Amino acid sequence: MYSINEQYARLSQRYLFSEIAARVARHAALHPEAEIIRMGIGDVSRPLAPAVVEAMHRAVDECACAATFRGYGPEHGYGFLREAIVANDYRGLGIRPSDVFISDGAKSDTGHIGELFARGNLVGITDPVYPVYVDANILQGNRIQFIPCDESNDFTGEIPENRVDILYLCYPNNPTGAAIRRDKLQKWVDYALANGSIILYDAAYEAFIRDPDMPHSIYEIEGAKACAIEFRSYSKTAGFTGIRCGFTVVPAELGPLNAMWERRQGCKFNGASYISQRGAEAVYTPEGQRQVRETIDYYLGNASIIRQALSEAGLHPVGGDNSPYVWAETPDGMDSWKFFDICLEKTGVVVTPGAGFGKMGEGRLRISAFGEREQAVRAMGKLVEWIRK
Repeated sequence: MYSINEQYARLSQRYLFSEIAARVARHAALHPEAEIIRMGIGDVSRPLAPAVVEAMHRAVDECACAATFRGYGPEHGYGFLREAIVANDYRGLGIRPSDVFISDGAKSDTGHIGELFARGNLVGITDPVYPVYVDANILQGNRIQFIPCDESNDFTGEIPENRVDILYLCYPNNPTGAAIRRDKLQKWVDYALANGSIILYDAAYEAFIRDPDMPHSIYEIEGAKACAIEFRSYSKTAGFTGIRCGFTVVPAELGPLNAMWERRQGCKFNGASYISQRGAEAVYTPEGQRQVRETIDYYLGNASIIRQALSEAGLHPVGGDNSPYVWAETPDGMDSWKFFDICLEKTGVVVTPGAGFGKMGEGRLRISAFGEREQAVRAMGKLVEWIRK
């Protein structure tokens, strides 16, 4: 008789955002007349950049003609996109096209990368944390050591006194919105090099960084190519949440891991579509860069409105300056799921309860700036008015 993977029993009953969706649906069914303003899940709302749309239209036209039709592509991505990534995102950092692997997004790769490592590793994960890191390592059968992040360490954690085998870092951070300075990231790299650890660095939100003291890539840090894998996505950078395209960098300096990841992708991944990769390539054109930056600045404008409103409400927000997420306290330390339910009931505003991101998230909330300006203004007006009552 077959056996099942009993690690699934260790997962929380429902994925965080599925639980949020279920509660919102229940509220909508009970109050069909009520307005709901969704400020929780980090999906984008602005349309694709015109340069991206034009490139994808051209790619569709190619596929409509027998002479230029594209079928199966290379599992590790087309050379035109890998070369554009190296020339733009990693100029001067010593990254090669053969180090870059195109995928359908950072979430998939951060979840699957554990397949390169043996079961039972000790994995250091910052808390609060993007839930996928935790769930993927539970399923992998790894041991997890949480690294608390709060105001005392600028939400960048303290270097462990013991050795962890694998370390997940995400900056700018989801959920806290915190970014990390070069000197602190250098300490993490030095720790990994000294302990023979591997850093899995999620840089999906790097395009939101405006502070010159904050690195966009871990490979800006000395020694990082010998101890770090970096993940990026066009989902939040260029609005590809429905298009699906991202990439992972596995430097040759990591020895067998580069060849192993190429083998894994060849075995288990069909490759991102030609059309999506042509769209991603267009992000790096002068027009694409200008248009994408305008959209990111728009979201950062929303984040500024959110942060100011939460500050006025006395909720001590962080993030929102180099990130699309704002992290704040709940009023009077209220349980975060209780706050979620009451906030939805009283204002119709959907936030993300901090407890869904780990123990250190209790008594906190996350609000996303990925919406329309009018929506952000109206939601924050309702929220502040309710809290002040």
